[in-house]
Amino acid sequence: MRLVHPVLATLLLATSAAAQPVAPQPSADDIIAKNLAARGGAAALAALKAVRLEGKLIFPGGFELTYNEVRAGGATRVEAALQGLALVQAYDGKAGWRINPFQGRKDAEAMSDDEGRSLADAASIPGALLSARADGSTVTYLGREDFDGTVCHKLKVTQKDGDEFVYLIDPDSMLEVKLIETRRIRGAVQVTETEMGDYEPVGGVMFPMAIESGPQGSSQRQRVIVAKASANPDAPATLFAQPK
Repeated sequence: MRLVHPVLATLLLATSAAAQPVAPQPSADDIIAKNLAARGGAAALAALKAVRLEGKLIFPGGFELTYNEVRAGGATRVEAALQGLALVQAYDGKAGWRINPFQGRKDAEAMSDDEGRSLADAASIPGALLSARADGSTVTYLGREDFDGTVCHKLKVTQKDGDEFVYLIDPDSMLEVKLIETRRIRGAVQVTETEMGDYEPVGGVMFPMAIESGPQGSSQRQRVIVAKASANPDAPATLFAQPK
């Protein structure tokens, strides 16, 4: 048996490791381009002016409401209804408002600017990641992170107002599977986690049909299950305007 001196063995191992090819780390632009292609491409996104998502909203404990969401032209309206009562949250392109009859309020009330910004981001059909370059946000590639056994690409979007979105991108589908959103609402930092799955095309653009979200670190999550989605529905500006 031949014995190798420990120092020589260490040198041989180091040489062998150095000889192994190292996969280049992708850039943020690489991941964004692949995500854009996976979502359906720039042409399909440009052609999708509005989208309607219908299904159910399930709160912890199995409390279930019907769900209806419309996004168009940077505006959005979400309704969750039960037994004739409808919770409405909307953003008209400039400001947010709500109606919450479950808290005894039947009249529309304005949201704070912080809450309105949150709805403004939700109104984006491309989403914060694909809108980042156009709105002046910065995108940073943070390497890889495990999510349910899959080592995903990790990107951070930092908006000009300081809000942050950390995306986990599945390396096979190149679609978003998790989002960690950090915002300041009325001076307090709020971190929300959202998991997305069951993607289906709507007007040639991929959207998640199963969405689960809640405060980071909490087991209390709400789920949206989309049963029907339609591309370019009728979405007049009055749909998003706050009632007087």
